[in-house]
Amino acid sequence: MMSRHLALLAAALVAATHSVAAENDVVSRGRYLVKAADCAACHTSATGAPFAGGVELKSDFGTFYGTNITPDKEHGIGKWSADEFYAALRDGVAPDRHLYPAMPYTSYRSMSRADSDAIFAYLMQIKPAAVPSKAADLKFPYNMRFGMRFWNMLFLKDALPDASAGQSPAYLRGRYMVNTMGHCAECHTPRGALGQMDGAKPLGGSAMARIAAPDISPPGLSASGWTAADLASFLGTGVAPQGSAYGEMFAVVHLSTQHLTPGDMWAMTTYLLGDKPLPPQPLKPAPAGADASIDAGRRTYIAVCAGCHGVDGGGKPHVAVAMKGNTTVRSADPRNLIEVTLDGIEAQRFGKKESMQAMPGFAAKLSDKEIAGLSNFLRVSWGGQAGTVSESQVKELRTP
Repeated sequence: MMSRHLALLAAALVAATHSVAAENDVVSRGRYLVKAADCAACHTSATGAPFAGGVELKSDFGTFYGTNITPDKEHGIGKWSADEFYAALRDGVAPDRHLYPAMPYTSYRSMSRADSDAIFAYLMQIKPAAVPSKAADLKFPYNMRFGMRFWNMLFLKDALPDASAGQSPAYLRGRYMVNTMGHCAECHTPRGALGQMDGAKPLGGSAMARIAAPDISPPGLSASGWTAADLASFLGTGVAPQGSAYGEMFAVVHLSTQHLTPGDMWAMTTYLLGDKPLPPQPLKPAPAGADASIDAGRRTYIAVCAGCHGVDGGGKPHVAVAMKGNTTVRSADPRNLIEVTLDGIEAQRFGKKESMQAMPGFAAKLSDKEIAGLSNFLRVSWGGQAGTVSESQVKELRTP
């Protein structure tokens, strides 16, 4: 009888051990998926507790704020069930309200239930934070939350359209990592008048924030000279021959993509380029001759930029990126080039010992005419673009 009791006790201990191990595996997977889904970017402020919310998200409709998703029972999601969490991710419906699509449920809608449950399991074991979520400050009629019922009826789709083509295992995994977990389309796809993503131009670029999200469709990446190896380097370190991540993309690399497995990172590049990538377009040579404004822009560059970026535009490792062939310089839209020149870029500390020094803004030092000339010099000399930036364009972008 004693041996039978011992056998039953041993079996119970083994079952309990397996249960704990399985639970730990789910939480560990959830930790990874929270990074893959870039949850911290919107739900962890620079000075707040992890996932306690407070991140400001400005838009044409007003200002949204990332909410508290810690397991605090009053201010967070501590009273939610796994079913309710999945409904929020898939349908944009929380237990007490409809969510605004600033929370990217339009992308998370295709997340698997297993991945949703793993994320929920991880969030439920982090430290609760008794921090009230800040209400969105929206213009009328967008502040009428019940309107989201009709918005969802019109625009919530089961799957996002593909910008590329493929069927390989890496491509299919990359589709899930890009379209669902990474929700890249939320920033990189143009939007209509009611904030809906334009399904006719997936990943075609958008300017919701001050720094525009560029075109990362296969033609857009090809036009900027991207290869699969360069994209993998950019996602993993934030730096590639085409430049470094800045603005909101810096947070994406810092908080999300640099933590992905090599397989998932490569799958993302496969999806973005497609199974049969377009060849990277070579940089167009600078046109012969230069007008007076281009020459003035060259003098401005030598005076205030060449010290870091090099006289030849080649840049300096761990100091400043190259201007020659830089994606921002090569872009047909000069918006980001102008805004970075005006605003500057904070020092960037990437993973894997990669970094870039702070770039000062020149809004107070250079006139509209000087910044237009500098932009034209860069675009003509090292971007293969026409020198068509005007003073009025700079003036329009000077004030946020």
